[in-house]
Order: sequence, then C-alpha cells, then structure tokens
Amino acid sequence: MTLTAPATPFAQPLPQVPSRGPDVAYASAPPAIVDAMLELARVTSDDIVYDLGCGDGRIVVAAAKDRGARGVGIDIDPERIEDATALARREGVTDRVTWVLGNLFQAAFADATVVMLYLQPEPNLRLRPRLLTELRPGTRVVSLSYDMGDWTPDEVRRVDGRRIYLWTIPPR
Repeated sequence: MTLTAPATPFAQPLPQVPSRGPDVAYASAPPAIVDAMLELARVTSDDIVYDLGCGDGRIVVAAAKDRGARGVGIDIDPERIEDATALARREGVTDRVTWVLGNLFQAAFADATVVMLYLQPEPNLRLRPRLLTELRPGTRVVSLSYDMGDWTPDEVRRVDGRRIYLWTIPPR
C-alpha cells in the first residue's frame, strides 16, 4: 500500500501502513555526509531526487533547499514520514518535496534522475535489477556505506571515514 503525504502545514495525520516493518534499522546521515552525497551525484535544480528509505527526509530536503532540486522520499515508517514532513515545513521546501508512505521495493521511481540509498547490502542487491531496468540511462545512483555487489561504481569517496558510492545507469 502506497500513500502520498503532501509536505504542507495542513497535512493530515498519516494512516498506519497495514503491511510490515522496515527492512533496515533507521539511521540518519550526518550533514557532511548528506552534502557529500549530493555533491557526488552532481545534483542541480534540473534533478528529481528520490531517497528510498528516506528516514527523516534530510537528503531530499537538502537537495531541494541547497540545490533547488525536486525530491521524493519513500519510507514504510509513518513516524519517519511525519519527521520528514516537519523538516520540509521548517526548511521551507514543502513545494519541492513529496513524501510517500510505502514499501520502497514496490514504489515507482522511474522518473528519478538521482536515487539515494542508505540501506544495507541485501536491500541494495534486491533493488539493483529494478534500478538497472526502470531508470533511464544517465540516472545517478548514490549509496552510503554499501556497494552493489559486482556492479563496479563510477566513483567511491571517503567522507568522515565512510564510503559513498556512485553509479550511472548505463545505456541499454
């Protein structure tokens, strides 16, 4: 079940997702890491940034606020979506972001130009086939801490002792 939650001051309380809990424990990326992820992906105002498993929404909000991008955050936890909605409101980017309460493995994200991930090895590998088949060539995929198995990254950066990986969806 996917429900969209507008990030406006008038948003209604979010209903509970009647499915299951998160696949990955919630952990937020520090601001320096968020900035590095956006920089590595070369995010601009022309981008649509998706954060799969968005948590408190800080990556999507930073993409909108600091880079002028539009963003979509997807998370299965209603509390994280509420946090993300509140952050977008505080930062004044409610017109540039959308929050989706739902399962990231079932979510639509084909219109993304950038996909951000802070998951774990198994969820990354599970998403990889969809990323490669559903995203347009040239779309950038950035993952904090975890790679994609034998898919060789275009670039790997170390920031504050953590790895950030970048891949570009190849031509078909």
